[in-house]
Amino acid sequence: MPVAPLRRILHCDMDCFFAAVHMRDDPGLRGKPVVVGGDPSGRGVVAAASYEARKYGIHSAMPAAQARRQCPHTIFLRPDFSRYRRESEKIFAIYRQFTPLIQTLSLDEAYLDVSEHLGDFGSATAIAEEIRRRVRSERRLTVSVGVGPNKLVAKIASDVDKPDGLTVVRPSEAEAFLAPLPVRRLYGIGPATEKTLGELAITTVAELRTTSLDLLLDRFGSWGRTLWEHSRGIDHRPVRAHQVRKSLSTERTFEENLRDLDSMDNILESMADEVARGLEKRRLAACTVTIKVRYPDFTTLTRSHTLPVPTSEAATIATIAHELLRRTDAARRLVRLLGVGASNLVPGDLGQRALFEET
Repeated sequence: MPVAPLRRILHCDMDCFFAAVHMRDDPGLRGKPVVVGGDPSGRGVVAAASYEARKYGIHSAMPAAQARRQCPHTIFLRPDFSRYRRESEKIFAIYRQFTPLIQTLSLDEAYLDVSEHLGDFGSATAIAEEIRRRVRSERRLTVSVGVGPNKLVAKIASDVDKPDGLTVVRPSEAEAFLAPLPVRRLYGIGPATEKTLGELAITTVAELRTTSLDLLLDRFGSWGRTLWEHSRGIDHRPVRAHQVRKSLSTERTFEENLRDLDSMDNILESMADEVARGLEKRRLAACTVTIKVRYPDFTTLTRSHTLPVPTSEAATIATIAHELLRRTDAARRLVRLLGVGASNLVPGDLGQRALFEET
């Protein structure tokens, strides 16, 4: 049986990326507790916190009001996604100089497969060190890198020595590296699976490793085999390089021209729901909502609105679409075509309205 080729995977994770960008660009913020997120006087929630803020127990998804109570002198900043996207593009341009095999996870996180792209560096470790040096010198930011034989190990390794860390786990070290970790650190184990494993007295990877495959298959079905493999540091998932989607839209041409706004609003709501489902499926959120209107004479126009906080909610997209429609002549002219689009997309976990919702 042929031996699988040795893989060398990097997981690059920028350190408190949103806050770090603001702190780099504004020297007055450096060394201070900084939170990026919602309004602490409302129902806003922390999206990112500087390491200075984390010393006070502040963390992402914490209510911003609680963060302010824990550290009254915290500096709260609203997200600036256009700035983060521009910075992300420059960082990923650095990554692409080392390998074309890059799987984007978010604006600040990616897997790199350098197995066949070691070049003059000779090792994945040397590439990781050079990436960290380049990001620090060219972007004045820091990135923590985990190096491992697969995505599972590399991602966990990148979190070991944050911030500005480098952790290398060789294939022979993978099992020992994973053994003491809580099972929730393994890919795909959420609260429900963790609870079920706990009922089996399995709380660490080492304990999971001693559990029979038959028991795991009986309790978890085919997922049980993945748990069995991951507890042994086995992960066959490839690094999938793909083009990041920049927009998502739908449009409809009508056999009979539309005459009244109520009908158009109903159609826009249906389209907004379709776009929202597409965003949810891809785990994306939109910073900009656009409508497209075409009249019978084929005159076509668009109207757009950029949100202060990204969204993937159908109701929000529909509300904006209704408002944009009223910035056209649709109330006075027949309409041949309508469309709804979402653009300036960001990872969905950055766009949940709950993170930034205000009263």
